[in-house]
Amino acid sequence: MKQAIPFALDRERSFFESLDDWIGDVLYDELTEKGFDLRDEQVFMAFQIGQALKDKSVLFAEAGVGTGKTIAYLLPAVAYARYTGKPAIIACADETLIDQLVKETGDIGKLERALDLKVDVRLAKSREQYLCLKRLDESKGVTDVADAIDASLPDFVRGHGSMMRLDPYGARSDYPDLSDEDWNSVNYHPLYQCGSCELRNRCGQTLHRNHYRASTDLIICSQDFYMEHLWTKESRSRQGQLPLLPESSVVVFDEGHLLEYAAQKAFSYRVQERTIDTVLSRIMVDGVREKTLVLMEALIDHHAELFRLLHEAAEGEGDRRAIVRSKAISDRAAAVVKLAVDILEELVFDADLYVIPDYDLKIAEEYLEQYIHSMKLFAENGEAVDWLEDENGEETLVIMPRLVTDMLEELLFSREMPVIFSSATMSVNGDFSFLAGSLGIRDYRSFSVESPFDYEEVMAIRLSRAADKPAEVARLTEDGMQSLILFRSEASMDAFRKAVGQDSRYLFEGDRALSAMVRDFQEGKAQALCSWHLWEGLDIPGEALTRVIIHDLPYPPDDPLFEAKRRFAENPHRDIDMPYMLLRLRQGIGRLIRTSEDHGDIQLLLDENEIKAEEDILKVLPVQPDSMPSV
Repeated sequence: MKQAIPFALDRERSFFESLDDWIGDVLYDELTEKGFDLRDEQVFMAFQIGQALKDKSVLFAEAGVGTGKTIAYLLPAVAYARYTGKPAIIACADETLIDQLVKETGDIGKLERALDLKVDVRLAKSREQYLCLKRLDESKGVTDVADAIDASLPDFVRGHGSMMRLDPYGARSDYPDLSDEDWNSVNYHPLYQCGSCELRNRCGQTLHRNHYRASTDLIICSQDFYMEHLWTKESRSRQGQLPLLPESSVVVFDEGHLLEYAAQKAFSYRVQERTIDTVLSRIMVDGVREKTLVLMEALIDHHAELFRLLHEAAEGEGDRRAIVRSKAISDRAAAVVKLAVDILEELVFDADLYVIPDYDLKIAEEYLEQYIHSMKLFAENGEAVDWLEDENGEETLVIMPRLVTDMLEELLFSREMPVIFSSATMSVNGDFSFLAGSLGIRDYRSFSVESPFDYEEVMAIRLSRAADKPAEVARLTEDGMQSLILFRSEASMDAFRKAVGQDSRYLFEGDRALSAMVRDFQEGKAQALCSWHLWEGLDIPGEALTRVIIHDLPYPPDDPLFEAKRRFAENPHRDIDMPYMLLRLRQGIGRLIRTSEDHGDIQLLLDENEIKAEEDILKVLPVQPDSMPSV
């Protein structure tokens, strides 16, 4: 049901004129009377967003920490959604930030209570954030985790309760104490064919999809998921399926400087080592013609040999290992493409025999189509960037476009829809052309406003030459201050964990759902939260966070994607590595001061190589640091 616009309209004034009046009344009067700070920067930002809605333009809204960016875009977004009859979509940097935005103490809840305004806000999470009943059934009786989850399901899932009321269930956040490893054994997997699944009407993912599509005000998702929506929209339509997200009135990219990476991830193809064997084995049933069986066995063998060659040719020790091309690899890639095409043609005849279960046949056909397209891109070795990585214990070939500008221009920026980018860090000295160019945006509006906080009064920064960083972190945390410890990578965090041993004071990302760990940290159940992801988006005000320790400078990873960017840069260190690191460093520092009541210190631990960047670091710090001792 369409909800009422939160202000009166009349024939003498346009919606946008009335919107400006309402925003002014709310920010200058109503919220200040309820104890909210009056921030001129926030008012300016809200008015600029209103103008972007009117012009249906792209807007880069760079506003420093403490501006109140969320409220500045929520007010016009909710009003515009009700005016157009289509929800506004808020795309956050990652899944963990979604829960923070909608938690009871978040900005949406604050606005609802202050304005007596009921906002219809619903979450749309990536598919891997939901339980898969098929995978759960396969794990029942095998793992205690699966048995415990199955016992907790609502009665209607197994047909024991009424179908009159089917409430959404089965999201990752419903199982906060589950480790990432355990969750990845029962969550959605792209191999499974949701459209043909006999459990889909009782599936938690299906119920969540139906729930959020009915939102009248706001749908909140991750940037990864929004990009997946754009990428799959046309193919889902061809298959008679609804898009992952409904049509929207406006999309707001919170932490918008990260959209390029979300787009690259969504537009990538992933081929795993064992998947082709798993898929084809399911359709190697009695009655399948010998010609088809011979082709399938040949593809399994050639695929295995290709991955053996890839494994031998992979270089590097990080998450992404570069592939050194050879004629043997190229020939084998071309061979698997031809075999997969031949199998698809033969399956047309086998389908007429009705010996292969329909569900398994559809899985095989869909997977082979994707496999052919992916391996053609790899075999052609054109503009794509490829590498090997370990994904949940399985070797995976990743093929990613080096540039996403053309696809973003076609799928997003060519539409008559306003697009808002919100972040504290998007420009280089007020120039937004670098970010705009990386996203393929030609026409845009922009502004930049500073943080209203007096950092000199509330923040201290200390740079230290640290030869033994774990020992220095242990020394710093002896005083009991609530600390966020940020790492460049998961490997760096794991090395730190090994060095400090078992210590109940530390929470480590990956041990449980990150949102649950953040909540425990905020409630004081642990003294330190260790993470390689929370450089942006984390919002923990007050005494719950009074220190941020930068364990490593957040340079981009030494992986094939960034190596490709470096190859095409005039000066890789100046144009790629340093801007990325400084932007992420500013974001990490920004985790400390979130409200006018916050205070604390920033500790930057620099080794001998990182000290070389000291001059550049000093230019972006909000306050001058203390002298740099050696520790």
